[in-house]
Amino acid sequence: MNRARYPCTIENEKDENLKLRKITVATVAVAAALTMSACSSDDGGSSTSTSAKTTTSTTTAVAQYPPVPTVEDLNAMLAKAFDETVPAEEKVDLVQGAEQDPALIDQVAAAAKQAGAQITVLDVNDNQNGTVTAGIETLLAGAQQPAVGTVDFVAEDGVWKLSKNNACAIVATAQLQSPACA
Repeated sequence: MNRARYPCTIENEKDENLKLRKITVATVAVAAALTMSACSSDDGGSSTSTSAKTTTSTTTAVAQYPPVPTVEDLNAMLAKAFDETVPAEEKVDLVQGAEQDPALIDQVAAAAKQAGAQITVLDVNDNQNGTVTAGIETLLAGAQQPAVGTVDFVAEDGVWKLSKNNACAIVATAQLQSPACA
């Protein structure tokens, strides 16, 4: 009965949800990509030299991972991700596999900017296995309530990078294509 009175309501809700999902995904991808480089300035070699020989293998495995980024680190990286003056080449180290399609990060950032997206990292959880999960909140222009979600980062080459799985999910949701996700 409600459907007969409001035939377009369901379609409008689907369109709005799809739009919101695309923008949120694009925004999350950019935010995650930028946050990974926040940990690249620390060198992990000094902590290994103080460990005992019996714990070297355990300490070495932990020392391979950069320090877990803070909420502040990740939010600062988001600002960098949306900065149009930062060359794409400097953003490649932010996303796992991005070297296969360096321009993709800027495309996602442009989509997020067009949507008026504001992304805020809420928390960071160390998964103790070379990955972290960041809770994020995304507010789009005109939206009354923020969307809340998570993104995963992997430690690779001494820096935190947005996981390829998350990056490619964002690319697919935003209806973009990339050789990095092929």
